[in-house]
Amino acid sequence: MPPKVYVANYPAGDFRAMPALGGGHALLKWVTSFPGNPERGLPTVTGLVLLSDAEDGRLLAVLDAGAVTALRTAAAAVVAADTLARDDASSCAVVGCGVNGAETARMFAAHGRPPLLWDLDQARREAVAEQVGGSVATSAEEALASDVVATVTPGHEVLYPSGALRAGQHISLMGADGPGKAEVAVEELGRARLFCDDWEQASHGGELTGAVATGLVRREDVTQLGEVLIETAPGRRTEDEVTLFDSTGLAIQDLAIARVAVAKLDGLELGTIDL
Repeated sequence: MPPKVYVANYPAGDFRAMPALGGGHALLKWVTSFPGNPERGLPTVTGLVLLSDAEDGRLLAVLDAGAVTALRTAAAAVVAADTLARDDASSCAVVGCGVNGAETARMFAAHGRPPLLWDLDQARREAVAEQVGGSVATSAEEALASDVVATVTPGHEVLYPSGALRAGQHISLMGADGPGKAEVAVEELGRARLFCDDWEQASHGGELTGAVATGLVRREDVTQLGEVLIETAPGRRTEDEVTLFDSTGLAIQDLAIARVAVAKLDGLELGTIDL
């Protein structure tokens, strides 16, 4: 079976091609990620999403990959939190207020959870808090101690060192998207209930990669979130359990967003071109 993501890595960044097929449509997402771009005044993530009719191959839509990625990332973080967090979880935080983090914060707020915001850039965290009706954390530690946390960082630095996770927490880990990136210390993964969007991707290029490589985490230790959603696998089992969701991003999720955008074309007031 071919990989779901085709990646070409370069010292400055990477290029990815992500195909998907379903619901009478075919999609190809061509996306680049260059962490140094903000210093040049450019976005970190750029690319295109191409949506075609699967019956005759007609190109139906061209969408901005950055916008689709932000929506997909935010939706995955919020769905995982809704599914796996404690019923009485009260505090919510988003750590990392870039494009994807800002959209995640907006989606939490729209879903009735105005989040606590933290980012290394003070102006950015304050701007996002104002935009979504959230509040600014006094420190990273305050945000990371919340009952529900979405971490949306580049994954170059561990946010939760050994012993940092609190009983009953849920963390949606959205930042680590390649080998060598991590937002949680490897040893912390061994004391949490682990979930992911897709095992093959997560075990080779997500938060779980390091723990899988050392043998600390095996396939049977990880539940795919989709299995919980369709009730073929359990989610949270106890109030004290720590639940971690490793999101690597699936092209089928991009396809779902693209199909909705096309179906609601008139109402969304999107720009159009003749193809």
